[in-house]
Amino acid sequence: MAREKTAETLMRLGALQTGHFRLTSGYHSDRYIQCARLFERPRESETLCTELARRFADERVDLVASPAIGGIIMGYETARALGTRNVFAERENDRMVLRRGFSVRRSERVLVLEDVVTTGGSVKEVIALFEALGATVVGVGAIADRSSGHIDFGVPFRPLMTLDVQKWEESTCPLCKEGKPIVKPGSRPLPSDPRSSLR
Repeated sequence: MAREKTAETLMRLGALQTGHFRLTSGYHSDRYIQCARLFERPRESETLCTELARRFADERVDLVASPAIGGIIMGYETARALGTRNVFAERENDRMVLRRGFSVRRSERVLVLEDVVTTGGSVKEVIALFEALGATVVGVGAIADRSSGHIDFGVPFRPLMTLDVQKWEESTCPLCKEGKPIVKPGSRPLPSDPRSSLR
């Protein structure tokens, strides 16, 4: 039921989009989930993040952590539902770090959240960051899993929905061959993206 409700909500809000997209991973795809469209709606955000919190209610979570910027709002909303503290990690010199006075105590039980998981790269970086600080990562949650369940984080991974989406290398992308214009959504530019010089 949660999967259908999540998909319906994302489609209704225009967060589940079709077209020709260049993902942060570098892959091309014909579908993209723009969770910012979800998080501009507090009521729907609260509903989905409360469901996500319910999935980890038995894990004795002390702290919710997420990568900036995509996971910040969902981290806050999920932490609020769990009654825990919330922090976010930021990229500095191409690595995830805690800034703004955020800290974690050794042995704290941490739930890591991401809005959409494709390759899991950012999530793995956040997990490594907190484990290096002595915390125990107890799970990973997401609004949507684009990997079709193919990623192993070493802890329970419980997305609200799994989206079976095709993705291609640029050299094999059929949408490129058709000449369809491409969009680079999201906040993190690729190294080849002209905006990367502004980082």
